[in-house]
Amino acid sequence: MIELYTAATPNGYKISIALEELALKYQVHHLDLSAGEQKQSDYLAINPNGRIPAIIDRDNNNFVIFESGAILLYLAEKTGKLLPQDPYQRSQTIQWLMFQMGGIGPMMGQANVFYRYFPEKIPAAINRYQHEGRRLFEVMDKQLATNQYLAGAEYTIADIATWPWVRSYEWSGIDITGLNHLQRWIAQISERPAVQKGITIPPSSDAPDEKKAQQISKMVTR
Repeated sequence: MIELYTAATPNGYKISIALEELALKYQVHHLDLSAGEQKQSDYLAINPNGRIPAIIDRDNNNFVIFESGAILLYLAEKTGKLLPQDPYQRSQTIQWLMFQMGGIGPMMGQANVFYRYFPEKIPAAINRYQHEGRRLFEVMDKQLATNQYLAGAEYTIADIATWPWVRSYEWSGIDITGLNHLQRWIAQISERPAVQKGITIPPSSDAPDEKKAQQISKMVTR
C-alpha cells in the first residue's frame, strides 16, 4: 500500500496519474495547503521541505519519498514500468523528466504567480515567464515532431510529469498556437483512462479557489 500526501496541483496530479497507470493500491491524504497543513510538524517529518507530494511505501519498510520526480522514479523502478530498461532510452526518459523539473514547472509556476496572483502587475516579469514557457513548449514541439512521446515511442514518467503542467497553458497565459505536435500530445495523453482518473485525485471539486490558489502558487514551482 502506498500512502499519498497530495493536493489538487500539477505536482500532485503527477503521482496520482502514475499510481493509476501502475495499478498500485494507494490511500490519499489530501492536505489543505491554504491552511498550512504541509507545514505542520507531523507532515514535515515526512517531507522536510513542507511541500506536496510525498509518499510512504508501507510495503517497503515504510520508506518515505518526497519530490515528485524522485517519487516517479521510485514507482517506475519498483514496478519495472514507465521507465525503459534500455540504458539509452532510460537516459532519454530521465533527461526529459529533468527538463520538466528544472524548466516547465518552475517557469509555468512563476508565470502563474505574476500573471494571476501577484498584487502588482509587472509586465516585464509576466512577459519573461510566459515567453520562457513558450520557448520550452517549442522545444517540446520539436521533439514531438519526430516522437510520439517525449522520450521516444514509449509513454513514460517523463510524459506523466510534464502533462499536468502543460495542459494548464491557458492559466499561465501561454499561447500554443502553431505548436501542432504539442497539441497532439496533450490531446493524446488526456484520453488515457488513468490520466482521466488521476486528475480527479484529489477530486476536482476540491480544486483551490482564488484565495487558496494565491497561496498555493508559491508552493508548486517544480
